[in-house]
Amino acid sequence: MPIKLIALDMDGTLLNSQHQLSPRNEGALREAWARGVQIAFATGKTQHSAVPIIRKLGLTTPGVYVQGLVIANADGSVRYERTLDSALAHEVAELATAAGCSMVAYAGRRLLTNVRDEYTDVFLKYHEPETEAFGTWARVLETPVNKFIMVSTKARIDVLRPQVEAAVHGRATVVQALDYMLEVLPHGASKGDGVRRLLADLAIDPREMLAVGDGENDVEMLQLAGVGVAMGNGMVAAKEAADYLTGTNDEDGVAQAIERFVL
Repeated sequence: MPIKLIALDMDGTLLNSQHQLSPRNEGALREAWARGVQIAFATGKTQHSAVPIIRKLGLTTPGVYVQGLVIANADGSVRYERTLDSALAHEVAELATAAGCSMVAYAGRRLLTNVRDEYTDVFLKYHEPETEAFGTWARVLETPVNKFIMVSTKARIDVLRPQVEAAVHGRATVVQALDYMLEVLPHGASKGDGVRRLLADLAIDPREMLAVGDGENDVEMLQLAGVGVAMGNGMVAAKEAADYLTGTNDEDGVAQAIERFVL
């Protein structure tokens, strides 16, 4: 079936190691868009990070943000949103505090925390909004949140993951996009679920989608797609879920995939 929509992860996939859109990737996107193919970003980040590219390319397709928990139109209006259960959110905040781990809460297009530090500020390099500090998690959680991201060293996250999974088992989903971050989402949520909802809204069959990603959080999306492509720099889980492998994000792997399957 011909490809009608391209779903793209951003960091580690569309963007290179300098977090920039390369000329070749930009050219492939422009050509696909000119041919009538929809282009949707599917990222764990907020829409804020995608706005410059959306405007640069003149895209109008809605996108999937915050790990599938927010679907937003190109103008920023929200089509769908899901938040964490309040009691569970407080429990996760207590867990992070007890572990002495820095953590950020995503709330729509905002990033919230109790106290800013070098770990909570790392999101700035991914073109996310500046993290807002509220002093305590109790104050942060007066606002409904979509998800949490714990941030530390890879070694610390490797130790924390099984502890967090055991604590929230059956009540939340735990996933990683980067080895030094650990995400806690509403139970059953995934980027793939958000993409599935978007496809239904647009009346596009999943078999008519090309999806490209590099992380564990891209697995469901890659499995859903008619053509699932993992980046050469991707995690093992992404590569195992994909139909094809492409170049790394520093080798214009997205452009290679679009040129092969769309253009």
